[in-house]
Parts: sequence; C-alpha cells; structure tokens
Amino acid sequence: MTSIDAFVRKQKPGAHFVISAQMLRMQPQQFDTLAQQWLDDGGPGFNVVGVPHRVVVDGEFLISRVTVIRTSAEV
Repeated sequence: MTSIDAFVRKQKPGAHFVISAQMLRMQPQQFDTLAQQWLDDGGPGFNVVGVPHRVVVDGEFLISRVTVIRTSAEV
C-alpha cells in the first residue's frame, strides 16, 4: 500500500487532488471504510471536498475516489 502521508506531503497547501482506492492499492471495501473516516474527521493533512465517487461492488455502493484539499496541518 502506498503511504497516504507521503502522497499528501507532496501537495502544496490549498491544492485540490484526488485519492482513489487504486492509487493506494486497496480493495474498494477497505478504501470505503477509510474514506468514511475522512468524510467525518478529515484526513492526515487534508479535508474531503465535493461528493465522493462511488462504485457498485456486489450490489453495495462503495466510495472508490474522493477529491480533497490539502490543509496547512502537518502530516
């Protein structure tokens, strides 16, 4: 799995970027759980903006991609 912290550190504060299950080499179910936490509490150094992109896996809608904005918080 690619480190989310390393990826976020590469972004400048205020930058909008996408994080996907594929980028992090995660299964959709794993990413959905993580993305739900980010929606509620924010992520390490970023906040989710907009509506998450969802896919259907075995009849269940799962978050597969989120657009985020880099904050000035330390990662």
